[in-house]
Amino acid sequence: MYASSASGISPAATYEQGRGAALAEDGCLMPLVLIADDEDSMRTLVARAIAMDGHATVTAEDGAEALEILSREQGAFDLLLTDIQMPVMDGIALALTAVRDFPDLTILLMTGFADQRERTHGLNAIVHDVITKPFSVTDIRAAVAAALAARNG
Repeated sequence: MYASSASGISPAATYEQGRGAALAEDGCLMPLVLIADDEDSMRTLVARAIAMDGHATVTAEDGAEALEILSREQGAFDLLLTDIQMPVMDGIALALTAVRDFPDLTILLMTGFADQRERTHGLNAIVHDVITKPFSVTDIRAAVAAALAARNG
């Protein structure tokens, strides 16, 4: 088990590697969210914001790292929240690969660029929504809640 913010995992949860379960202190399962963004400050903001709603988070610096985490954990995540524009592997390539390998994964994209948002047209079948940066803590929490509700509903 590990629970360290240095490893990109929210300290509010204990995440058991390979099991795909995040347990709250009371023993209840917490939704597990993988956040991929090349900006450290954005990853931190998003992780802290959605942890307020009891979600466990794991973070990745780019799409390639996120895909490695998804593969290693055998798709154990409830939600993939990824920026579109990133080095190595962008969020759209990540989403396309992730949905192929993990068809039940819910995907939420983030972008601060209108031209990147345009690239998401035609991805409605695999992407729950696209949230535009900059966004407020309230906005990202609501977008994550809606994506997880759609997954469970």
